[in-house]
Amino acid sequence: MRLRRKPWAGDWIQQHPELVISDSSQVADGWRELFGNDNPVHVELGTGKGKFIDEMSRAYPDINFIGMEKYESVLVTGMQRILHERRENIRFIHGDVLNLLDFFDENEVDRLFINFTDPWPKKRHEKRRLTHKTFLDLYEKVLRNEHDIHMKTDNQTLFEYSLESMSRCGMVLKNVSLDLHNSNMEHNIMTEYERKFYQKEQPIFRLEAFFPDEKAETKE
Repeated sequence: MRLRRKPWAGDWIQQHPELVISDSSQVADGWRELFGNDNPVHVELGTGKGKFIDEMSRAYPDINFIGMEKYESVLVTGMQRILHERRENIRFIHGDVLNLLDFFDENEVDRLFINFTDPWPKKRHEKRRLTHKTFLDLYEKVLRNEHDIHMKTDNQTLFEYSLESMSRCGMVLKNVSLDLHNSNMEHNIMTEYERKFYQKEQPIFRLEAFFPDEKAETKE
């Protein structure tokens, strides 16, 4: 689907530094200092229009939520969603996931969410998939020991690729579901895309994965 450009988005984002981080120097002292507490830090990579992170921040006020999105025309929708009901446990990053280490210190994140990311189906685009080894290596650095990644997608090929990629990187998989909405999972919060797929009765694939303290020496 073609992204509808909003020419005013960049300026609008710059007008709200209290809500969105565009420069890593804004978090030089760490996210817990910015939030003013020691609560867990959960990050959604590619937050889109912000429905998921908005509802998560409402449901779990004792967790700090951060949505990372590189497309400013998408990001402003998520920001506008919460602007008039300001909550202190949510922030956004205007940035690319490839620059994750610019915004987070090692072992600073308690959980990462990857929801309905672009599957990049062509083989030549494999390195753009957010579960490619290049990205998994970044996640391993920012995640605290044995803290996890939660992933949801409607794309079976991407899901199978992710299972294999994570396993090759030494991750431990758990709570793998091939049909989330017909599973016994409770308190699932949907994204915009997920709701559309659910209404069409398409299966949603979900997994959780973490890096153990002692990974195999043969890690690729």
